[in-house]
Amino acid sequence: MIAVILLSLSFAPLASAKITAQQVAIVINMEDADSRLIADYYQKKRGIPQQNIIKISLPVGESSIGEKKFTEIYQQVLEQTPDSVQYYALAWSKPFKVACMSITSAFTFGFDRAFCAKGCKPTRMSSYYNSDSELPNDELLIRPSMMLAGSTLQQVYGMIDRGVAADGLHPQATAYLMNTSDKARNVRSRRYPVIKELLSEQINIEQVDADVLQDKDDVMFYFTGLKKVRSIESNRYLPGAIADHLTSSGGNLFGRKQMSLLRWLDAGATASYGTVVEPCAFTQKFPNPGIVIERYTNGESLIEAYWKSVAWPGQGLFVGELMASPYAVQ
Repeated sequence: MIAVILLSLSFAPLASAKITAQQVAIVINMEDADSRLIADYYQKKRGIPQQNIIKISLPVGESSIGEKKFTEIYQQVLEQTPDSVQYYALAWSKPFKVACMSITSAFTFGFDRAFCAKGCKPTRMSSYYNSDSELPNDELLIRPSMMLAGSTLQQVYGMIDRGVAADGLHPQATAYLMNTSDKARNVRSRRYPVIKELLSEQINIEQVDADVLQDKDDVMFYFTGLKKVRSIESNRYLPGAIADHLTSSGGNLFGRKQMSLLRWLDAGATASYGTVVEPCAFTQKFPNPGIVIERYTNGESLIEAYWKSVAWPGQGLFVGELMASPYAVQ
C-alpha cells in the first residue's frame, strides 16, 4: 500500500430530511433462504412497500459473480424498480463482489470498468461524492446501495434493530479517530486535527494515539487503519454507530488474512466499509471521516453520509442498516 495526498474537507449545509420507506427497494436472492428472511424482517421493520420488493436469482455461496451474469441480473432489477426508489438494500451476504467491483458499487452505477483498477491506480470518481443531492436517482441517475449482510442471520437482525433504534436519538456520543502505528494504513490521520477543529461543536471528537480503543461506552464513530483491530468488542457502540478500518481486504467478508468489516457489526456497529480488491492506500477509496461525521450529525441518513464520503467507491463495499438517522430532525 502506498500513501497519497489526502482529500480536502469540504462541508455541506445543515440537512434535516431522512430517506423514506418509499425511496428504498429491497433486492432479494430467491435462491438464498437467509436472503428471504432478511428481506422479510427488514420490510416489516422499515415499512418498505410491497412494490419495492425486487426478486432475483443469484448463485448461493459464491463470493463473486462475473460481469455477464451481473449485467443480466441488474437489467432485471431495473425493470422491477419503481421510479420513486432512490436506494437499494441488498439482502444477502454472498456474493459481495462483481468481477473487479464491489457489489454495492455495481448496483449503484451498473457494472463499469472505469470503477476498477489493476494495481495502484485511481478509479472513476463518484458523482455522489460530497453531493447535496437528496434524490440521487432523479438527479444523478444512480441508486446508492448497501448490503444487509452479516456473519449470522441473528447478527443481521441485530444490526437492523440497532439502525431502527437510532432514529432521532441525538445521543451524547464520541467520534474516535485512531492514530495508529501502521504507517501505510494510518494515512487518514493527517486530517484528524482539522476534523476536530471544525466539527467539535457538533460532536465530541477524540484523537487517540494508539492501536487499541478499549472500554468506551459512547462510540458513534470509530475510524482506524490496521490489518486487524483488537478489543473492538470491549466498547459499546451506540445505535447507528459507524466503524471501519483502512486496510486492503476488509470488504472480503469471509476472508481470514485481514479483519473482515463484519467484525465491527459483530461488535455492535450499525455500518462498516471495506474494499474487495487491493486499493493501495488511496484515501479517496475509503471514507473521509470528516465528511461522514459532518453529514451524519447534520441529519443525513446513514447511506447518504457514508456513501457521500467516498470519492472513488468502485472497489469498496458498504454494509449496514442504510436508513439509520440518529441526528435527523423529527
